[in-house]
Parts: sequence; structure tokens; C-alpha cells
Amino acid sequence: MRSTFALLFYINRSKIKADGTTAVMCRITIDGKSTALATGIYCNPDDWNAKKQEIAVTRDNNRLANYSHRMENLYYTTLKEQGVVSAELLKNQITRQVIVPTTLLQMGEQERERLRVRSEVIKSNSTYRSSGYYQNYLRQFLATMGKEDIAFTDITEEFGRNYKAFLIKNKSFGPSQTNLCMCWLNRLVYLAVDNEILRANPLEEIEYERKPEPKRLHITQAEFQKILSNPMPDAHSELTRRAFIFSTLTGLAYADIQALHPHHIGMTADGRRYIRINRKKTKVEAFIPLHPIAEQILDLYNTTDDNKPVFPLPNRDAIWFDIHEIGFGIGREENLSYHQARHSFGTFLINAGICTESIAKMMGHASIRSTRTYARLSEKKIGADMDALVKRREEEGLSKNEIAKQPVGFCRTFKRRRKTKAVDDVKVILDDSDGVL
Repeated sequence: MRSTFALLFYINRSKIKADGTTAVMCRITIDGKSTALATGIYCNPDDWNAKKQEIAVTRDNNRLANYSHRMENLYYTTLKEQGVVSAELLKNQITRQVIVPTTLLQMGEQERERLRVRSEVIKSNSTYRSSGYYQNYLRQFLATMGKEDIAFTDITEEFGRNYKAFLIKNKSFGPSQTNLCMCWLNRLVYLAVDNEILRANPLEEIEYERKPEPKRLHITQAEFQKILSNPMPDAHSELTRRAFIFSTLTGLAYADIQALHPHHIGMTADGRRYIRINRKKTKVEAFIPLHPIAEQILDLYNTTDDNKPVFPLPNRDAIWFDIHEIGFGIGREENLSYHQARHSFGTFLINAGICTESIAKMMGHASIRSTRTYARLSEKKIGADMDALVKRREEEGLSKNEIAKQPVGFCRTFKRRRKTKAVDDVKVILDDSDGVL
């Protein structure tokens, strides 16, 4: 006999806590018989939408959605294993399942298990892998205090500040890594708040480290020439090398390369191929005329079957070591990352004198301010602009000393006069490249 199953979430407006919130209840109905239990989630009555059974506060609503999903999974699992399930049985099982850790490291391990399961779903374990490092740093810090773990009720603002000092002084971490470790600590404490172990986060007043202006690392044209002329020994590494070259010539990020299908490739009236694709990050369309080397790479892979991507790429973690091997092979001191290919594309175009508006269109930037950061990075472009300025004024009869005395707005006026190059001039960035693929 088929079992009927339904969940109904509701609140009791007559039972309001001192802080103005009320419990969200769940009524389980199976085969006409029902029972109710508290979800452990609280909300302001004004935030509750009875029709949609939703909470206006996104964070609380996500918790409610997760609770509902867990309840449904438990129902179907029990029905499959035991062949029968009742409302009371489901209530007892869900109550036993909700065991909330009351100590910091235990909560961290439970959260890491959730991330592990999610990593299998999204086919990327970078977040799960990083969480292991953050968890280990907390364990090391507690060891310096002579503790194996610490109860959430014993965590104070002083504890948080001492942990931050431990990361900076003992681990020699910079602002970025320190902030990531503090984010993990705050994440675990907020989980304790969500589960009513704590009333509030005692670490809220601790400031994050101010990060310096990010450096957009990129490869030089000389390094790019080395990558072009040095094929990798095995098929997997060679696929990574070609994808990196393709991204350097198109500005596509790894997620966009993975999503690239034959229907994204088009051809102009004069027979030149291009890529038109909405970027995964910004959802902004990128229009990229293809460099001849990019076309050669494209011809080696799928350009006909739209049911498959162009490049048979694995997840990002699988090519991590291949990218580092490429960087080592060209003698690069800094670690090479795949995203540096995109930064290199922007830098090469700036150095070639292509206008920022065209570059923004090719790179799919949501704001032209993102494109202008490449202009700030390019020392070659700055030098070229100054040389052009000096030459122009010398032709007008001004000496170098007279040029130096020009008003502040002078350079901006010159830039407005400067003729910009068209999108088709993208090919100038590597006209001297003849790499063998």
C-alpha cells in the first residue's frame, strides 16, 4: 500500500519569547496520522510567510529548507529499509539524529563532514580540503593552551584575539590567510548560535586584517613563448597546457572553458571565427575574436557535437599539479595558477594598445573599472604612453622641461585624443608567435 507523506511548517504566535521570536514547528502527516515537533529554528512572527512556509531572513530560511530536505530524505530511507513508516517513528528518528556538538573542534568535524558530502555533489573538494587546514590550526592553537577542545560557552573575545595573534606571529600568516582562518572560526561559532548553544557570537567585534590591494599576477610574453614551445609528456598534462594557452588567448576563466560548447563558436562574414559566451561569474556576454593559435587548438577538440563540451576537462583540482608543473618548467618563481591565463590576456591587450572598452567586451567584465586595473598593472603601457606623450609634444615644439611643467589635466587631455584600436587588432599580441601544438 502506498504511504502518503506531508510536512507543514507553522509558528505559534501566542508563544513569543522575550527576544521577540517564536519557534517554527513542523507537523508530520503520514497516512492521515500526524504529530508535531519543534525544528529548533526561531524567527520573528513578522518575518513568517504562512502561505509559502518561508522566513524572510535568508539565513534562517536556508536552515528551514535544509531541515525539510533532511526530513524528506529520512522518510524515504526509512520506508525503503523498513517497508513501513509512521509519523511518530519519523519524529523519533529525526530527534535522535539532531545531535548538536557543544565544543569547537567537534562542531568543526561535523561541518567538515557536511562539506565532504557537498564536495562529491559539486565535484570539487577545494573548500573541504581547505577546511582541514583551518581545523588543524585551531587544534594547534588549543594545544598551546593545554586543551584538546574548548566548549563554546568558554569562548570569549580574548580567545579570538589570541588566536588571531597566534596565526600572525607563530604561523607567519599574511592578511589573506589570517582572515580565512578567522572566517572558519566565526563559521563554527555562528553554527553554535544557530543551534542556541550561544546567544550571540562573542567574536563579532574582532576586526579582520586589512588586505593590501590585490596583485593580478600574469605571465610575461617570454614565459608564454616557453609554454608554447614546450609540449607536455603525457596526454593529461598536454590537455592542461593547451587549455591554459587557449585561456591566455581568449581570456576565458576555467569555469567558462569547462562550459564552452560548439554553439558558442561562430564565424563572421569574412570567415573569422569568434566565441560568444555568457561568463559564469558575471553572466555578462563576452565576445572574443579568435587568435590563429587559439583556432589551431580548437580544431583539435570537439567543435561539432553540442551535447559535449569542446574540451574534455576534469574538475579544477585535477589539473592543479599540472599547472604547477608548467610553471616550474618555464622557471617561474611564483606559483602559476590557471586564472593567471585570464590576467595575462588582459595585460597583453593593454600592452598592445587596444582600448579598455574593447577589452571589457572581450573579457565579459560587468564594469569597465575591472578592465582599468590591467592598465594600472602594465608598466610597459605606462612607459609607452609617456614616450608617446613626449614625442607628441616635442613635435609641437615643446622641450622636455616644458612638458614637465604642463598642468595636471594635460595627460588626461592627451589620452582623450589618442586613437584606439579595434577589436580585430587582438591578433597583434602575439604576431611573432609560431608555437607548435
